[in-house]
Amino acid sequence: MRTLIVEDDFTSRLLLQSFVSHYGECHIAVNGREAVEAFRAAQKSGQTYDLICLDIMMPEMDGHEAIKQIRALEEASGTLSSNGAKIIMTTALDDVHNVVRSFKSLCDAYLFKPIDTAKLLGHIRGMQLI
Repeated sequence: MRTLIVEDDFTSRLLLQSFVSHYGECHIAVNGREAVEAFRAAQKSGQTYDLICLDIMMPEMDGHEAIKQIRALEEASGTLSSNGAKIIMTTALDDVHNVVRSFKSLCDAYLFKPIDTAKLLGHIRGMQLI
């Protein structure tokens, strides 16, 4: 499983990286702009990401804009979101507006911080990534 963790908080990034790296290659981006650049580079190299763990509140570009651009890149390459990267929003924002907005942007799951690794693993298994 090839994973991109998009998280501006150092501690949250380390926790996710430590957990997810047991299941395969893991790359890091610290904001949405870097995430879109990493996704574009992976797409061009033919080594797309299987999983993206995406925070919402980040500098330069937030997670909502990043997911929109990532899904647009997939669509432009002929990949439907159902066949594209699985995206789990990982955020402290637990209000209904952000949850609904994320699913409208075609995220696959939504986890509240602090991240419960058992729930994360359940989502990864449910998506048949491991």
